[in-house]
Amino acid sequence: MYNKADISKLGQLNQLAQRPNQAFHKWNAAVFKDGALSAKLKETIAIASATVTGCPYCIEIHTGAAQQAGVTKEEAAEAIFVATALKAGSAFAHSANSLRAYEGATDEGLYEKAYFAKTGALQKLAPEAFTTFINFSNEAVAPGVLTAKEKEIIAVAIAHITGCPYCIELHVTNAKAQGVTAEELAETVFVASALNAGSAFAHSINVLNAFQ
Repeated sequence: MYNKADISKLGQLNQLAQRPNQAFHKWNAAVFKDGALSAKLKETIAIASATVTGCPYCIEIHTGAAQQAGVTKEEAAEAIFVATALKAGSAFAHSANSLRAYEGATDEGLYEKAYFAKTGALQKLAPEAFTTFINFSNEAVAPGVLTAKEKEIIAVAIAHITGCPYCIELHVTNAKAQGVTAEELAETVFVASALNAGSAFAHSINVLNAFQ
């Protein structure tokens, strides 16, 4: 169902829906240009983002683009662990809401900043899993071949893909503390947006293959 050679079929979209196809590609090209963030860092973000969207075509395309931009395998590995930690972190953070639901909370608000404190209950309820998760999360964003700033930028992108409001709040705050500018933040959001969109775009291959 997923074959590398099928990527060439994306060209059909230019005949089937030329104007939106060309607008998509123009936007995508603008997103990945050097700007406040380097093209190299953008492709590092893209690798991490593609592992979260789960699009095999995006992984293939952006891994190739990342290598051309000078991303090393070690940098890619660290970016993937940031993505892994953020995807796990989204489920962890949403436990604030599951615990409130379990306790029968009746107020109308579903997502309030103050609710995040409820996650602390997991330390008592599942102590070993809690402790090892926190250790993993800290290790994932600790500086390595990627800087702490670069890892927080990646974390912000992944938080936007998972859609976790608690994660967005936490990692935007952390990113700002690492010196991330508003311009860098904006470009990060657009890389995440492009990878989310790119997953839908690339999966059109399966529609084209299935269409009779």
